[in-house]
Amino acid sequence: MKRAMAVIRNVIVGIVVVIAVSMMLFTIISVSTFNRNDRNLFGYKAFIVLSESMSATDFAAGDLILVKEVDPATLQEGDIIAFTSSDTSNFGEVVTHKIRTLTQDGQGNPGFITYGTTTDVNDETIVTYPYILGKYVKTVPYVGRFFQFLKTTPGYIICILIPFDFQRRPAMHQAVPAVQEGTAGRIAGRAGQNCRGTCRKSKDDAGAAGIESASGIKHKRRKQRKGG
Repeated sequence: MKRAMAVIRNVIVGIVVVIAVSMMLFTIISVSTFNRNDRNLFGYKAFIVLSESMSATDFAAGDLILVKEVDPATLQEGDIIAFTSSDTSNFGEVVTHKIRTLTQDGQGNPGFITYGTTTDVNDETIVTYPYILGKYVKTVPYVGRFFQFLKTTPGYIICILIPFDFQRRPAMHQAVPAVQEGTAGRIAGRAGQNCRGTCRKSKDDAGAAGIESASGIKHKRRKQRKGG
């Protein structure tokens, strides 16, 4: 029974360790790639959706979206693109909206009129080719929310610190009995040595007492013979 419990405990600890390591790897990868215009993962850029501007049709805040670089000239009406915004309200931020129509800016540069499907309102400025980061290809629901939680102190404690502490405790519990057993062995060894020394001394004292007793008896018998 104890052996079966030990096997079950080791399996649980192993699973917890795998989860904790996976969390750490996910954190490292996400920090270095998510929401980074200059980084990609297997050819895709990954962005966490922060608003509900496209929730009516495609993705919502907290989702993770994957964007692939394409030739802007191949984009068509209805495609969803990620781009660096030039609007005054969110200048420099990454926006992922749908193309309403193809057009040109004031200098004759080709571009797109984009809009969010939730409000159906056109964005303020025309998106020209240099500002396009890629074409939206896939949504991974809720991953962004989990990543945002993982970056918080409670998220770190729950998802990383506690699992590692959990897998460390069984090893400590196994080490304590071993130390106690070793200590008990050393104490028993010392007790045995003391016993051997004490027993040897007791035997020597008993032998000496026996010799003295025998000598006394012989001396007494000699006196009796002389007296007779």
